[in-house]
Amino acid sequence: MAPDDENQASSSSVLVERRPIADSDGVAGWVTMNRPDDMNPMDWGTIKQLAAGLDELAADESVRIIFVTGAGSAFSAGGDMKRYVKLQRDPVDFPEFVGDCHRLFAKIPTYPQPVVALVNGVSVAGGTELLMFCDWGMAADTARIGDAHLNFGMMGGGGTLSMLPLVVGPARARELILSGRLLSAEEAKEWGLVSRVVPADELEAAADELAVLMAKKSPLAVKHAKQVLNSMFWSGADIETRMKVELEVDLRYCLTSADAQEGLQAFNEKRKPRFEGR
Repeated sequence: MAPDDENQASSSSVLVERRPIADSDGVAGWVTMNRPDDMNPMDWGTIKQLAAGLDELAADESVRIIFVTGAGSAFSAGGDMKRYVKLQRDPVDFPEFVGDCHRLFAKIPTYPQPVVALVNGVSVAGGTELLMFCDWGMAADTARIGDAHLNFGMMGGGGTLSMLPLVVGPARARELILSGRLLSAEEAKEWGLVSRVVPADELEAAADELAVLMAKKSPLAVKHAKQVLNSMFWSGADIETRMKVELEVDLRYCLTSADAQEGLQAFNEKRKPRFEGR
């Protein structure tokens, strides 16, 4: 498949927004997969647009949190099966496409802001891979989440086989991948795939509440805390190494940042802190 054809077909498949956060100068970034009639498949163009949209928002210092969601009844049903008929037979384009998926997923944990998946509906295959690489997820109570590659003669290649055992444990990962079944939203919460379940019509309101909480934090402290959490998770470091890295980052932040001092002064003066991210 020619990449130009793919990009042309997906020219409006991702929407990028900045929404004001109440009582704050900051904004929430929203990235919405926008092919609802096809359950928001993650074709090559969509992957590239997701990467570009997330990069754009992550580079904007006014963005305090980034939400990723889907339009319509699905978060994402995964890869575009119709296009796979040709793409999976191309020994040049298919590896490049999967490589772009890997690069997108691996970059999300490095962004300075929290990236939160809002699982508004069905999430399978690539959709669930995207969910797992976000910092955490919230789900509508109507969501259904799973892998399902094997249901269609496929197998995971974007990270599900590597990531799922770390998220839900080896036995549950084997069950979910090999059975191909979809979890209810409550099961997904119990298994650790999402951290919270809310009524479907309250998902955006829950996101707005979370954005207000994040806007009250020092963006520099959030960046450093996320850096330590994710770098240690990805490295698989032992506890001694984890403690050493945490100490180094903490000392640098506390001793050199204006935000650390501002937080202490605001507490002692019984006022709201005015964090500047430095």
